Amino acid sequence: MTASTERFREFKMPDVGEGLTEAEILKWYVAVGDTVSDGQVVCEVETAKAAVELPIPFDGVVHELRFEEGTTVDVGTPIISVDTQPGAGPAKPSAAGAAPAAPEPEAEPQGRQAVLVGYGAAPSSTKRRPRKAARAETAPKAAYAAAVQAELNGHAAPAPAPAEPAVPAGVGAAVAGAERPLAKPPVRKLAKDLGIDLAAVTPTGPGGVVTRDDVHAAAQAAVAPAAAEPEAPVAPAVVPAASRETRIPVKGVRKATAQAMVASAFTAPHVTEFVTVDVTRTMKLVQKLKADPDMAGLRVNPLLFVAKALLVAIRRNPDVNAAWDEENQEIVRKEYVNLGIAAATPRGLIVPNIKDAQAKTFPELSQALSDLVSTAREGKTSPADMSGGTVTITNVGVFGVDTGTPILNPGESAILAFGAIKLQPWVHKGEVKPRHVTTLALSFDHRLVDGELGSKVLADVAAVLERPQRLMIWG
Repeated sequence: MTASTERFREFKMPDVGEGLTEAEILKWYVAVGDTVSDGQVVCEVETAKAAVELPIPFDGVVHELRFEEGTTVDVGTPIISVDTQPGAGPAKPSAAGAAPAAPEPEAEPQGRQAVLVGYGAAPSSTKRRPRKAARAETAPKAAYAAAVQAELNGHAAPAPAPAEPAVPAGVGAAVAGAERPLAKPPVRKLAKDLGIDLAAVTPTGPGGVVTRDDVHAAAQAAVAPAAAEPEAPVAPAVVPAASRETRIPVKGVRKATAQAMVASAFTAPHVTEFVTVDVTRTMKLVQKLKADPDMAGLRVNPLLFVAKALLVAIRRNPDVNAAWDEENQEIVRKEYVNLGIAAATPRGLIVPNIKDAQAKTFPELSQALSDLVSTAREGKTSPADMSGGTVTITNVGVFGVDTGTPILNPGESAILAFGAIKLQPWVHKGEVKPRHVTTLALSFDHRLVDGELGSKVLADVAAVLERPQRLMIWG
């Protein structure tokens, strides 16, 4: 291995989940010139399952950040370069005072070596943006910024003086005077729709990238002079529809959810059954348990009782807790219940699950539900917590919705929708009285669960919620 390869080490995007192929860089915690140590978190990335913080596996000084925040990177692509020998002198000859030279090819490693997850010596086949000219790592940051600006301008660094805004340090950027302005495809389409020449637009994005706001500003500036002339009335200009639309890239959790739901809907034959149930007694028990000293500090709510009721129904009807093995044409019945709880988060819908929920006591189930919801809302749910689910509950009632026809989580046999609990007129003991009523909907895979079994499971859940004392008999 060459000295250059030993000195500059690359940290590659690791597979932080189960077979994930890409991740989006949400935030960098380090900048060029920062000292990092083995195990230090350098960035946060979002995969198709969760947001994860990445620790770097070696010591050194950050030499280059290969991608900007918001960029989606394939697994195995180098994302950061670290100088492990910062006192060894300049990385490459200085560009100041010399004519720009053609970039030198990187030294090829003389063979593969054992590597840790996420980094190694093998060269990447991923195409990269042009790198900045080399600079001395020991130079002050202010001088380095001036050298970068000089490189972008194509000549030697001038004497210290007010300079134009510098490109973010360490992030590869296109050299000024490139073939065309920097802009993302949606922005180029917007400019085309509005008839705006990108070359005439003043960019405000990082690294001189033209943003949507820049294009809109240029369009408004072009219209303003004509509007200032009070001449003959003209027909109102037709505003292109594209200028009044917002396009949101589908990636990360939302992309994975969309793909999973489409695959599930068109693979498993769904059947959905409904039942409306009087849950007044359950609501009274919720209030009693909230005041019980043994439940102090625990979250007691109707969802907890729905979860417990479903676990009881599964124990009474174990065939519902199964999966379909398409390759072997087998039904795989699970002897454990990993209970999924669908959670809406800022990054999209995720379904973490409580492992071995069937073995938990009532207080333990309450604590597990509380931890699961809190972790999901903070965006800290790990990929492992979202893998291996067997059945799921989706609580649509928190949005005031009566019920729905939920789609199965891939690989699972059933999903229970829990609707809003409302005070409604209900016949109770021969009289119409106001009672707390809710509607449950159970969707199941008809390859695994026939109508009789699905009906029994739903009826058992309803029976427990209607008369929660059955938990002492069945549970």
